[in-house]
Amino acid sequence: MAEDRQGDVRGAPLFAALDDEAASALRASMTEVRLSRGDVLFHEGQPGDQLYVVTSGKIKLGRTSSDGRENLLAIQGPGEMFGELSLFDPGPRTATATAVTSTTLIALGHADLQPWLTGRPEVATQLLRALAQRLRRTNDTLADLVFSDVPGRVAKALLDLAKRFGVQSEDGIHVTHDLTQEELAQLVGASRETVNKALADFAQRGWLRHEARAVVILDVERLTRRSR
Repeated sequence: MAEDRQGDVRGAPLFAALDDEAASALRASMTEVRLSRGDVLFHEGQPGDQLYVVTSGKIKLGRTSSDGRENLLAIQGPGEMFGELSLFDPGPRTATATAVTSTTLIALGHADLQPWLTGRPEVATQLLRALAQRLRRTNDTLADLVFSDVPGRVAKALLDLAKRFGVQSEDGIHVTHDLTQEELAQLVGASRETVNKALADFAQRGWLRHEARAVVILDVERLTRRSR
């Protein structure tokens, strides 16, 4: 890990509304953290009092059950934040944060964030919006686990990854998700075998093409229909 204070914090939607002076002041109170793939930022159950915003790379948030099974709660990319719950409800971390790729984050502690929430209503508004979006995604995930089959959940997960990390190419949307087959299965709450079967079916139908830790979505419309 290394510390730095370079870069504009307004790359994160949470602080996008700040002017030059405010952004410079905020950057001076933040710490940059660099991780290599596989590095753990914090473990589930550890105390924490910092909010993190991803500036480059990807972080996975996961939980482990008492019998050793793992579940991925979310993949966070550039501009997205996590760890904010500990600022408002002090307690142990509810997930383990691990770098999926080489990742850079900026961290802000509770004591440094509080003045921005009370003195800058736009920051507080953005934070509330981010929390509401997180809750909405959680509700959608719970509903999918109850009402959707595995292929439907796989299709929806790929479309979500495409929306956040996809790049349009000549033959489709190139989505570098950087996840192993096991991690992708954990993200949709299913076995690797079942998820691989769904992916193989999608590929056979011509909806997507597999690449190393990536897919190219060739038919967004049909994949969208399957996700519903």
